[in-house]
Amino acid sequence: MKKITIAIDGFSSTGKSTIAKQLAKKLNYVYVDTGAMYRAVALFVLNNGLINEAGEVKNLVEKLPEITLNFKLNEETGNADTYLNGENVEKEIRTLRVSNVVSMVAAISEVRKKLVEQQKKMGAEKGVVMDGRDIGTVVFPDAELKLFMTASAKTRAHRRYKELVDRGEEVTFDAVLKNVQERDHLDSNREDSPLIQAETAIEFDNSDMGLKEQFERIYNFALRIIEKQ
Repeated sequence: MKKITIAIDGFSSTGKSTIAKQLAKKLNYVYVDTGAMYRAVALFVLNNGLINEAGEVKNLVEKLPEITLNFKLNEETGNADTYLNGENVEKEIRTLRVSNVVSMVAAISEVRKKLVEQQKKMGAEKGVVMDGRDIGTVVFPDAELKLFMTASAKTRAHRRYKELVDRGEEVTFDAVLKNVQERDHLDSNREDSPLIQAETAIEFDNSDMGLKEQFERIYNFALRIIEKQ
């Protein structure tokens, strides 16, 4: 049975990564979290003082050659952790601190070019599930299955808030909601590869769905396409 490419795009905190991981595991495909790649670059920006008090990212382009990104399997969790220049940064990149700047970093054309090139190489052999903001429109426009995931801003903020609190972060719901809304605006309005639904993508609103129902429906989408190959 031939393998396919599965591209999952959508707004922040719609559960793209969770579904993509489950799907990849079930199909025995490779999973690539492109959002983690941009988050790792954002962490590099923060750790190296490349953002000023006005929130502007400075001098990142010339430092891009210094950035090396890898994914390594975490045997305890069964998931691939993100490594920035040889250091496991999986926990750090999921903080609200990083969330507050990642969309600005992702809007920089040179950053997108560098990471898109890596992403294309990762999925060259098919049998890959990749999630992000421009997978179905830029990285894999010919993907056999494209999904565009969405949910209301408040629903997504509640999910994100719970996730952060469970990790021990001291955050308020209002701060998380503001972050979600600001990221929506930045992701949808950037000049380079804005977040838009690909013409052939299936819109998937999971505002009122549990994870089990989401997975079963999306898995069935994938099976129907795989069986036609």
